[in-house]
Amino acid sequence: MQAKASYQNIETKPSVSQRQYLMLAIPLIISGISTPILGAVDTAVIGRMSDAAAIGGVAIGAVIFNTMYWLLGFLRVSTSGFTAQAQGANDSQEMLLSFVRPMIIALLFGLLFIIFQKPIITIALSVFGGSETVSSFAESYFVIRIWGAPFMLLSYVIIGWLIGMGKVRLSLITQIFMNLLNITLDIIFVFGFDMGIKGVAVATLIAEVSAVLLGIGIILYTKQISFSSLKLSMLMEASPLLKMLKVNSDLFLRTVCLLTMTGMFTAMGASMGEVTLAANAILLQIHYIMAYLFGGFANASSILVGRAIGGKQKPLYNRAFTLSAQWGFGSAVVMSLVMLIIGQEVISFFTTISDVVATANTLIIWMVIFPIFGFWGLQLEGIFSGATEARPIRNSIFYALLIFLLAIWLLVPAYLNHGLWLAFVLFSLSRSIFLSLYVPKLNKIINN
Repeated sequence: MQAKASYQNIETKPSVSQRQYLMLAIPLIISGISTPILGAVDTAVIGRMSDAAAIGGVAIGAVIFNTMYWLLGFLRVSTSGFTAQAQGANDSQEMLLSFVRPMIIALLFGLLFIIFQKPIITIALSVFGGSETVSSFAESYFVIRIWGAPFMLLSYVIIGWLIGMGKVRLSLITQIFMNLLNITLDIIFVFGFDMGIKGVAVATLIAEVSAVLLGIGIILYTKQISFSSLKLSMLMEASPLLKMLKVNSDLFLRTVCLLTMTGMFTAMGASMGEVTLAANAILLQIHYIMAYLFGGFANASSILVGRAIGGKQKPLYNRAFTLSAQWGFGSAVVMSLVMLIIGQEVISFFTTISDVVATANTLIIWMVIFPIFGFWGLQLEGIFSGATEARPIRNSIFYALLIFLLAIWLLVPAYLNHGLWLAFVLFSLSRSIFLSLYVPKLNKIINN
């Protein structure tokens, strides 16, 4: 009852206490971190097969899906922002439309991914490279998981809508259910039925389908939208439709830049050998966990900023900005210290292959540095997303990508894999700096 009261306070008061912010952020952190933990467990399970090529195959397969899904990541981000603004304005019709419009886009792109699966995997393997054995493992993983594409994209919309409505616990239930089911099936299929990489892919597919069914049931249970009132003319209304398309196109281009960086990083790691590829894959999983931890605070700020704009509450916007900075920096310091103190133990969780462990241990310093350099850009993305101001997000990532390209050209020939990781950290720092330059413009928009 106390938790419920605190959420009500967040909805009605322009000022939010530290405790109220945490009560909003913590479920979002747990919800968000469940996603990279899913990939981490997949990697850890396959790591027990004592085959570096298998780890590399899962890594490349995961990057292919991340590439496809992250391109459509705007489905969650924009759905959350538009829904929070509709909720702040108490506009029930827009709450419904903020769910249905992106749902149609999710189904369309999910079906297109299935239809064009053969050219997708062929092009992806030619881009990411890796040995013939690694490519074979990656393709085995891909051809099974691809059938879950419509469901995974639908889950983005469901989760984004629940977050935007402030139904954080229900969003948490949906994601935790998917990931716990996937983890359980991973263990059963890989260790119980000896299905290897195919078992990991089947487990993920079943979990994705099950999560969407649960999510739709939860939305119907909330009874906050009525599909019976939906009309085609509402969906095609020009002004909100154009705004949604504009925001989504900017977020799409932002993701293209981000995935260009990630794809180049993975491909260059693959060119350095299977052991380096596997070690980099492990550190990337650790990086994803950190990024999603920051994302919990960013999503909390996004909800508050969206409500502030929808309800025209400038004090709530200012408070969200301050809390995002405070908790983002504090969590960055804690993460850096954790990796500095027990980084080797964290890496040992992922694999028992001695060469991979030894290589990954030499790279721990980059996981110590990353949180401090990267946290502010991630926090600001939450604030700008809540305001549905996506163009600054797009521009800042593009400029950071240019820095990354220059860095790998200068650093990789001299420092090899360490040069690659330095370029990665410089990308994260540039992302923070460039997006910070747009904050005064955002403040002017809020003030008007």
